Order: sequence, then structure tokens, then C-alpha cells
Amino acid sequence: MGIGGLPALTLKDAREIAAEYRAMVARDIDPIEQRKKKRLDAISRRKVLNDVAHDAFKSRQAELKGDGKAGRWFSPLELHVLPKLGDLPVTEITQSDVRDALEPIWNKKAATAKKAADRLKIVLDHAAALGFDVDLQAVAKAKKLLGRQRHEVVSIPSMPWREVPAFYTSLEDPTVTHLALRLLILTGLRSAPVRFARLDEIDGVVWTVPAANMKARVGAAQDFRVPLSTEALRVIDLATRFEKGGFLFPSVRKTAHRSLRTIFDFSGGFVMSEPCGS
Repeated sequence: MGIGGLPALTLKDAREIAAEYRAMVARDIDPIEQRKKKRLDAISRRKVLNDVAHDAFKSRQAELKGDGKAGRWFSPLELHVLPKLGDLPVTEITQSDVRDALEPIWNKKAATAKKAADRLKIVLDHAAALGFDVDLQAVAKAKKLLGRQRHEVVSIPSMPWREVPAFYTSLEDPTVTHLALRLLILTGLRSAPVRFARLDEIDGVVWTVPAANMKARVGAAQDFRVPLSTEALRVIDLATRFEKGGFLFPSVRKTAHRSLRTIFDFSGGFVMSEPCGS
């Protein structure tokens, strides 16, 4: 096996290395394999957080709704942790590093900061499972350094129920968005079941929302049966002319549900909190 040559390696160094290798052979240790192991260990110690975070996300995709493609699970890390810590080896990340990354949003965006901290803990746990010597208490200790969050939770204001009929009446244009909003109000569902509604889900006066469109952990959701009123059936009938590929509201489906809620900001600044089925 080669050990290098002049001028990078002096004769004295070469003799010392050769003696070390002969000693390994005497102990039944393969010096070539030992050298490979040292190189691999050095590479492993340089495994950076960005790589481990993506690997951790990949391993959890199966349990995330839509395989996590919407980005909600990964975005707190991507926006607030990886820009600052992504290039650090996972074995070198300390509570001080975590504190410095989360401090700008700890009180200003408390909910996001909590998600970022929780996701980072999952990533470090994943790193430990991969065999890296990480500080599994780094996040918990960082929280101690950051202190209690000074954040007052403010609920999204809802539209007074007395004003809902007038709001419903204002949705008079037979457009895809207005019809989708009408059906949402009439059924009390979240936006996803309405945006992804298909004609084949509706049988007579019953709409069966598939489990995939209900908000729940993967594997925990069930199909949800919704009785349809006369007005709801009328709205569906009006919407059928927009049907495309089986979807009742094709253009709404292609946008985020934020587009539906934008219209809730109509005159007066009221925001109708997104209803949920029960």
C-alpha cells in the first residue's frame, strides 16, 4: 500500500507510518481498511445539517399528508433554521447555535418558532439514528436560553353569524370562486373538500368527501358524508358547467385556499374563520 512520497512526506515520517502499519498487521488489523475507515469517519463528522434535514424529511414523507409536498412540514426549517445552521456539521451544533437561529422569531412569530424548534429536534434525533454523535438536548437547552415566549395568541376573528346571510347574498356572480364559497358556507366544510370536490363524490342528496381531502393525520381520516340542502344542490348544479376532468371547481383547485379567504375580507374588514366539519 502507498503512504505518499517526497516532498510531501519525509523519510522519517515514512518510517514512522510504516512502523505503525506493521504494528497493525501484527494485531491482525488490515491497515488499508483502517485507513478507509478513518477517511469515512472524517466525512461522517462533516455531515452538515442541511443534508440530514432533507434526509429526515424524506423518511417522514409517507406519514405526511400529500407526502409533504405542500411544504408545511419543511418550511419552518427551510426559512428559519437552515439559512443559518444548514452548513454546520450536525455533530457540532450546540444550544447556542439553535438559540441564535430562533431568537429573531422566538417572540415575533412564536408559533412558527415552536414548529421550527420541534422540526429541528426531529432532525437531530434522525441524525442520532444515523449514528452521528449529536447533542440531543440542544433544542431543549436552547429553549431554556430563549426563555418563555412573550406572545399573546390572537384568534382569527369570525364573521358575526347575523351577517352571514348578507354575505352569502353578496356572492351573486355565478363564477367558480363565488359558487365554491357558497358551497363552503352551506356545508360548513374546510376549503380543501370544496376545492377538490368531484362530481362522482355526490350521490343524490349526499356528498361523500374522501378521507384524503379531510384534515387529519395520514391514516386517521375517514370518508365524511355531508347531507346536501336544496340550496347546496342548486349551487352544485350551477357549478357543473365549469366541471373539468371531474372536478367541480377546477380553477379554484389550482390555487391555494387563501384565494377563497381573500373574498371574506370584503367590505368592513370581517374575516370569516374557516369552518370545519365535525
